[in-house]
Formats: sequence, structure tokens, C-alpha cells
Amino acid sequence: MEHSYERILVAVDGSKYAEWTFKKGLEMAKRNNAELHIVHVFDVRYYPSAYSSMKKKAEEEGIELLKRYKERAEEHEGIVKVETILKHGSPKVLVSKTAEEIDADIILCGASGLYAVEQFLLGSVTESIIRTAKCDVLVVRKPENIDYL
Repeated sequence: MEHSYERILVAVDGSKYAEWTFKKGLEMAKRNNAELHIVHVFDVRYYPSAYSSMKKKAEEEGIELLKRYKERAEEHEGIVKVETILKHGSPKVLVSKTAEEIDADIILCGASGLYAVEQFLLGSVTESIIRTAKCDVLVVRKPENIDYL
């Protein structure tokens, strides 16, 4: 039985793990001739309203991150259907919810990300995605031969 993925969701947060995860998503999208959806969840909990300039800058960085990934997928990798999605809220909730909204076949997420303290204290975003997703989830780990992650 052969199964192909038609709608792939890649969760990115700006970390080196997210970069590796994105590369895996590109390979999978090309192999399956699939749509590639790239989601970045702007976690508003880290930006109290008193720091609105910091919040705006972080949001702009998220928009720029998604723009770079989209350009790379379309121009350098030849993927035809690429969508970027910026959400505001908790990645633990919104990644799986976004996958449902777009009817994703699979979610790709990194084994680790930017918020190591939260991961230690509250449980990882990846763990939450695995528990709540209604589709397949691929957890991308750092390759053994790469030291820079």
C-alpha cells in the first residue's frame, strides 16, 4: 500500500531545528508533488502589552521568516503551491488546529525549538502537537553529523 501526502504543514519558529524541519518538508513536498503550508505561530504570551514595540518587531520577524521560506520553496525548489500562515497565540494549540483547518495530511515539527525553558517546565510544543493532531506527525531530529544545531 502506497500513501502519498498531498498537504504538508511545516511548523517553523526561527530555530535551527525549524530550518532542518523545513528542509525535510521541502524534500517531502517535491517527492509527493504536494502543497506546502508553512506556519509560524507568533506566541503573544512572551510579549506583554506594555512592550508593544517589541511585540511588533517580533511579529515583523515572523512575517519576514515566512516570506524567506516561501521564496526559497517557490524559486529555488520549484514547489508550485506554497502557503504561509502567521497565527497569534499558543503554538501548542494552534499548530494542530491549523492542520485541521487546511486538512493537512502530515505535520512536520522539530524535536526542539526556541523555547527550551518552557519545554522543560511545561512540556514541549512538539509533544502537544503529537497528542492533539488528527493527522500524521513527523518529528524531525538533528542529524548526527551536523554540529551547528
